[in-house]
Amino acid sequence: MKTAADIYDHWDEPQKSCLLALRQIILDTDDSITETVKYGMPCFCIAGKHFCYLWTDKHTNDPYILMVEGNKLTHPKLLQGDRKRMKVFTVDPTSDLPVNTIKEILNEALTVSEL
Repeated sequence: MKTAADIYDHWDEPQKSCLLALRQIILDTDDSITETVKYGMPCFCIAGKHFCYLWTDKHTNDPYILMVEGNKLTHPKLLQGDRKRMKVFTVDPTSDLPVNTIKEILNEALTVSEL
């Protein structure tokens, strides 16, 4: 069984560094966030409930954060696409991460998850 650390070795640069940076931002958001592997992807949980996932788009290879309760989030940078429940926030692995936007999304999701 792959560990969360093994999963990140799957990617080449710059995706790997971008995903590792996103991982750290997520884990630093709240002490109650834990990391595991679900469906072969890094999964972040709060109190045993799925909070978000990290993965890459199969067409562009751009990393994204998949917010599990995305349908309850209103942040304008989140995209729902054809998904009913989840929304994604895609990042360009060759650019500086929009850390403030990521933190806004994660903090909104924390608020929703506490309801």
